[in-house]
Amino acid sequence: MNPPAPSRPRVNQAFIWRVSFIAGLGGILYGFDMGVIAAALIFVRTSFGLSTQMEEVLVSVVLAGSMIGALVGGAVADRIGRRATLVWGAILFILGSILAPLSPNVAVLIVARALLGVAIGFTSVTAPVYVSELAPPQSRGMLIGLYQFALTSGIALADLVGYWLAGQQGWRLMFGFGLIPAVFFLFMVLTVPESPRWLFAQNRVAEAESVLKSYTDEAGAKLLLEDIRVSLMTKMERRWSALWSPAVRGSLFIAVGFTVLQQVTGINTIIYYGPRIFSLAGITSNKNAIFATLLVAITNVLATVIALLLVDRLGRKPLLYAGVGGMTVSLFSLSLCFHNQAALGSSLGTIATACLMVYITCFAFSMGPIAWILVSEVFPLRVRGRGVAAATLGSGASNFLVSLTFLSLIKAAGNALTFAIYGVFCILTLFFVRFVIPETKGRELESISARQTAAAP
Repeated sequence: MNPPAPSRPRVNQAFIWRVSFIAGLGGILYGFDMGVIAAALIFVRTSFGLSTQMEEVLVSVVLAGSMIGALVGGAVADRIGRRATLVWGAILFILGSILAPLSPNVAVLIVARALLGVAIGFTSVTAPVYVSELAPPQSRGMLIGLYQFALTSGIALADLVGYWLAGQQGWRLMFGFGLIPAVFFLFMVLTVPESPRWLFAQNRVAEAESVLKSYTDEAGAKLLLEDIRVSLMTKMERRWSALWSPAVRGSLFIAVGFTVLQQVTGINTIIYYGPRIFSLAGITSNKNAIFATLLVAITNVLATVIALLLVDRLGRKPLLYAGVGGMTVSLFSLSLCFHNQAALGSSLGTIATACLMVYITCFAFSMGPIAWILVSEVFPLRVRGRGVAAATLGSGASNFLVSLTFLSLIKAAGNALTFAIYGVFCILTLFFVRFVIPETKGRELESISARQTAAAP
């Protein structure tokens, strides 16, 4: 009698970790190019004499670029492959990182930042999908979550570089530092194979099997190939309208709804405008405000480790309840502190730093990584590239609106009301988690999308 086929294939963990690390480099670039503006903006504002509105444009143009990159990148990833799309993303990172520090005026700097945004869109669409299509289900959440860990590390690196160069007001060097990880990312992407799921979808079965055999045994490769074969009984969709079909609509609502909520709870106001928020709280030194932002960024990195360790043990939803609940409390506490700013006096800066550290901790072990884990899990393979692109587009659009309006909202509504508004969105997120988000812990990608299809009207 032949032994029963294994229920889960054995995989070479070293290979999977290497692929996840390389994809994570894209996250470091994402985080760095998003986060470096927080410190650089202080000095760019002085160099080019920027108005409040132009500051908001310079911050948000990266997000506009990322929306374009996400829109194009999803189609590109489905057409030319996950790996090739990451290569193009790396090239755009290199171009933007060269142009930004050489900018003679704000118009050229805006173009450079837009290029970096397109690169972010390409990699943020493709990297989590690439990892999800290689990772075994029992560790998929942690491995995809590494992308978020890398992103937070990139933000912390940007704040560290900003703090290091603040004394010499070296905003050009701050932008130029991004060239180092961009070149390393391109080199490393060229060393990894294409996604076997994508290869199989292109009828390149022998190549897909060869990739699978490079990190699993013969039996595991056959098992994974059969899973892919079943999932590809219908052809890959090239039409964006397919996302609105009854079979996919539920997945689209989950992915786009949750990534939009991830942004409107205010996370990137801290990433982009951290020093400005701390100056509002009474920290007047530019270097001290950047240092406080760095502390928050380091907390973000450390707390992301909690998600990596627990997301495949406890599941997605328990972490979301705890994290979003903590975000809600910290935002309303911060709002109350600003409301009583006169009474708190010089202690407001310390209290605001504590509130923001609690907020970022709770975000980092919940909404930060889990949003992108879910986005990579809920779509059927035939529309996964475009599905993740749509979710990234929704995230980018809401992020764009939040970053474009934050300074104006502070001016119009005041500090206290602004953070209370973000707290209300956290409450809405808790309801969304309770009634809309599925638990995907330990399930095969094909079974997740099949369940969403069955639940569709």
